[in-house]
Amino acid sequence: MFPLSHMMKSFIRKGRLTVIDADGKRHVFSGEPGPHVTMRLTDKRLYRSLVFNAELAAGEAYMDGTMRFEEGSTLRDFLTLFSINRLSLGSYPIQKVLRAIKMRFRKRQQANPKGKAQQNVAHHYDLGNDFYKLFLDQNMLYSCAYFRAPDETLEVAQRNKLRLLAAKLCLKPGMRVLDIGCGWGDLALYLAALENVEVLGVTLSKEQQALASERARKAGMADRVRFELKDYRDVQGPFDRIVSVGMFEHVGVHHYDEFFKKLNALMPDDGLAVLHSIGHMSPPGMASSWLRKYIFPGAYSPALSEVFSVVEQNSLWVTDLEFLRVHYATTLAHWGKRFEENRDKVIAMYDERFARMWEFYLISAEMMFRTGSQLVFHMQLSRSRDAAPIVRDYITDQQRVYIEQEKALSLSI
Repeated sequence: MFPLSHMMKSFIRKGRLTVIDADGKRHVFSGEPGPHVTMRLTDKRLYRSLVFNAELAAGEAYMDGTMRFEEGSTLRDFLTLFSINRLSLGSYPIQKVLRAIKMRFRKRQQANPKGKAQQNVAHHYDLGNDFYKLFLDQNMLYSCAYFRAPDETLEVAQRNKLRLLAAKLCLKPGMRVLDIGCGWGDLALYLAALENVEVLGVTLSKEQQALASERARKAGMADRVRFELKDYRDVQGPFDRIVSVGMFEHVGVHHYDEFFKKLNALMPDDGLAVLHSIGHMSPPGMASSWLRKYIFPGAYSPALSEVFSVVEQNSLWVTDLEFLRVHYATTLAHWGKRFEENRDKVIAMYDERFARMWEFYLISAEMMFRTGSQLVFHMQLSRSRDAAPIVRDYITDQQRVYIEQEKALSLSI
């Protein structure tokens, strides 16, 4: 099973991995006490491909059925074992060389000019609204929820997230709000329901724009909430408030300067922007090759150092910063459970390989937040240092106000 067997000896530092090769021979690799996984490889080509591109080859092998789990082991068990040993994989000599080579092509892989940005978004977000309804909450929020208690439902936690973002925006009657990457429109509709503000949501997904516009009409808010199929770079301001949730990951590191320049240009001096994005607490790197190929082409969650350096260059003040650490792991676990409950419906819509692809995505993403370096951050930005209150109490106080307003308005979750 060479060269895979050689790499596995260095890779498994914690736990035990039993590999049954294509000839039926068992190979055991172990380290400190930890999870035990048994898997079978039915294609000898995996002995090399798993060495030279482990994440891509493992994902494709699971999708194709050439990597299977036996003796009670599951995909979740394998990805947990993979995640807790990830650092040792990165230190393997071949992996270090390949990483250095790939980093040289990072700019090309993360290029998101306007036309390509729309293609990349369509690849993921235009799979069909009915598909996303199978595993998202009832309001179709496709980003990290905010769990104030571990036993909260996904619906409650997503409402918590909207309330937190609204409080950080410091809204006032008559303001114009821009929602960059508005998804299916729930945040924009929530803001307009609570405050007498006008909201423009922009997305590059035709499916999202159509459903969001329909929701605005049904809610009787179409006069104050609009959704347009538009690249944020084409939006004309000014806007008193800007919010962007789960969109920055699609900007691409070499477009960060363009993004923050646009925020600066769209806001008045007393304006505020709140950015909700995935990031990571590790040096700059690259997105998984499997994730780029099958799920999010052109996407990348930045190292925090990559964000701060560009913010500084664009004369913006970071007026507040908050990290949501385990919340996304919990969110993804909820999505994964709902996905499995509706797996037969997914197969009916697409096929078995598609269902396996999404299983691999949801579980591997959960592991990145549960045992890896991924997190979510909220960054509040302004052109002036005093655009937001200088004490953070206002965020908690305003959330309490909104809870009472939700009750008074009978805003269903």
